[in-house]
Amino acid sequence: MAYDTTNIFARLLRGEIPSHRIYEDEHTVAIMDVMPQGVGHTLVLPKVPSRNLLDADPETLGALFKTVQKVAKAVRKAFDADGVVVSQFNEPAAGQTVFHLHVHIIPRFDGVDLKRHSMEMEKPEVLAANAEKIRAALAQ
Repeated sequence: MAYDTTNIFARLLRGEIPSHRIYEDEHTVAIMDVMPQGVGHTLVLPKVPSRNLLDADPETLGALFKTVQKVAKAVRKAFDADGVVVSQFNEPAAGQTVFHLHVHIIPRFDGVDLKRHSMEMEKPEVLAANAEKIRAALAQ
């Protein structure tokens, strides 16, 4: 299938939709997930249009996962997490709902279950505070 330039992440990257940005370089952007499955749930997106991992240029994947590693370390540190889940979905059968390549980073804590992904949005002030924690950890 073709890349849809009207998807929510394409619009976000163009500045048409606000986000809580944590990190940005010439190839990637990291933002807070507005419908988090857990505290600190973060997304990393490439700036170039790619529907998912299956159609992405290998150079795009290299830059993307360099940022994923950097942000995952900061997320773990920022929330003193016991671990992190890094996940990425390809096509509807695998659970992909937004068709712009993106990677989920979710801090995990022993004995704490993840919330289901829902249509309930987190409060903006909570997202802003969590984003600041991650930015501070990136700066260290």
